[in-house]
Amino acid sequence: MSKTLIAPSILAADFGNLQRDVEMVNNSQADWFHLDVMDGVFVPNISFGMPIIKSIAKHANKTLDAHLMIVDPDRYIKTFSDLGIDYLTVHYEACNHLHRTLQAIKAEGMKAGVALNPHTNVNLLEDTINDIDLVCIMSVNPGFGGQSFIENTYRKVEQLKEMIVRKNASTLIEIDGGVTNKNAKQLAAAGADVLVAGSYVFRSENPTETILDLQNLLA
Repeated sequence: MSKTLIAPSILAADFGNLQRDVEMVNNSQADWFHLDVMDGVFVPNISFGMPIIKSIAKHANKTLDAHLMIVDPDRYIKTFSDLGIDYLTVHYEACNHLHRTLQAIKAEGMKAGVALNPHTNVNLLEDTINDIDLVCIMSVNPGFGGQSFIENTYRKVEQLKEMIVRKNASTLIEIDGGVTNKNAKQLAAAGADVLVAGSYVFRSENPTETILDLQNLLA
């Protein structure tokens, strides 16, 4: 993939004006919708569940990228497929049988993603990288928006990119957490394919403009 994609995180949207914010992303230069699902167990926060995703999916006309920060994600694979999710990402740390989970996601017609917490080494994906469509590298500790970016992320992206190339895999690298105009270019240069931006987009004066600026930085 030549162009780095922008995926605004709906977690940072205004839930009182959810349709408005979804339409804003539809009409912007953004590429994907990023949906953070948290259960209050795997991470110390609860975000939103199926009814909200259903309403987002009703209005969204771009790729839906769901990031499950939940324990035992296998229970919900079919449900997310039924909701129209395109990419379903589970946490490495939440899966006892990662390979089986990846197969189950693909069997439901979705692309399979694996997320890694900041302390988890990318080398742990060595044996499954050819079965993974997307690796989401957490550049903050998962659970809350608005945190600052962990600098070690660049090195992890480079290591992961090296593994993908070496294994001849077609896995995309996604970065989630603390993405701004200060680090977007450097992340893309390190090998990132998809940048998730939450607070930086939705808390800006003009979110559409902010997305466009990010795209121009990456052009």
